Amino acid sequence: MKPDDRSTEMAKRTTTSIARKAQAKAEADFATWLMLAKLGSFDDLPKDAQAWLEGYQARLGQMPESEAMLATIREIYAAYYTGMGGDGNAPALARDLPPTPDNVVALKDVRAAKAARPAASTAPRSRLPFPPLLIFAAMVAALVAIKFAFGS
Repeated sequence: MKPDDRSTEMAKRTTTSIARKAQAKAEADFATWLMLAKLGSFDDLPKDAQAWLEGYQARLGQMPESEAMLATIREIYAAYYTGMGGDGNAPALARDLPPTPDNVVALKDVRAAKAARPAASTAPRSRLPFPPLLIFAAMVAALVAIKFAFGS
């Protein structure tokens, strides 16, 4: 392996690492901001968070909620990627990529697999507080018997 290959591989790992961190942070921050805004704390959010949420709100009038959310998260992710030191444009989010044929499960396959499984027992289960309560009761009985036997 040439030294240039190592540095290229290291740069790819670094870029991928930054992208993953930026994506996770963008998704978590957006979910947190959205929850806080729904709870009435919009004014307490940082100005940039308020701007992202206002952009999200504007998108809701133009597209379905899932698309508006993805578009907003993509923008936040791109900003975080650059802020974390990522070079160039942020790589595509994993959610943006179309599913590969190997990764797609047909609904009929799932139904067939469920039908092939044996049915669970329909007999009602006994709901005894078995292990913890019985062990505790046995220990208390043993202590009482010891105290009674030795007269302590």
